Amino acid sequence: MAVTELWLIRHGESIANRAASAAEAEGAEVIHIEMRDADVPLSEDGERQAAALGSVFADNDERLRLDSTRLWVSNYLRARQTLELALDAAQLPLSPRRDERLRDRELGILDLLTRHGVQTRHPEEEERRDWLGKFSYRPPGGESWADLALRLRSVLRDIEDDAHDTGSNSLGVIVAHDSIVMLLLYVCLGWDEAELLEFASSHSVKNASLTRISRGAPGEPWQLDAFSDTTHLERAGAPVTHHSGERDDTRSEGSPEAAVIGGTA
Repeated sequence: MAVTELWLIRHGESIANRAASAAEAEGAEVIHIEMRDADVPLSEDGERQAAALGSVFADNDERLRLDSTRLWVSNYLRARQTLELALDAAQLPLSPRRDERLRDRELGILDLLTRHGVQTRHPEEEERRDWLGKFSYRPPGGESWADLALRLRSVLRDIEDDAHDTGSNSLGVIVAHDSIVMLLLYVCLGWDEAELLEFASSHSVKNASLTRISRGAPGEPWQLDAFSDTTHLERAGAPVTHHSGERDDTRSEGSPEAAVIGGTA
């Protein structure tokens, strides 16, 4: 059987999410985090969000306990913690597959800079981004959204091949990052660049949210069933937060990408 339903889950709030939002609010140039991006853990609120996500897994206990179910997770700590806490809360002893292709977007020389920091320290990069556009712009030493789409296409192919090889059931689960969720939608739904950018301009992927896509059968088009659903967080009384992972985004701080909802930045 082939995968006909995918759950796309963003990690819970991390300590870097909080530090970045605070730095933006203060007008600072640099986000002060003394660790590699891959090693950034969840915040206390992020842990609460991840535990609340467990209710989604518990509600689908029978499907998820099937040996052929596939859970894929970014190799970054915050994503792995999110899935581990959710599985623990649901009492599901499952072993996810780590994959570095699901890691967050790499920002190169713009890493750990706020929007103000980019404008101040690398104005030429802001001009280059404005010229090339968000989809094609690649910071020196970093990645563009187009680069992310390339590595995600190979992940999806492996998920499909794995399902065919093992007789998998129809469900796949991916726990990763906000940019990964957006670019998976771009690839699976067959959007073009303009459609992706229009959607991203008015939609944000909240922490520990669930996005679901499905299709009737292999070869049929995917459809979006739910985007950035946080019902499980609200039901558990966990904070609902969004912190943008797109540090090269130079739009105003009143934009959806800069919003923090129901949490402390």
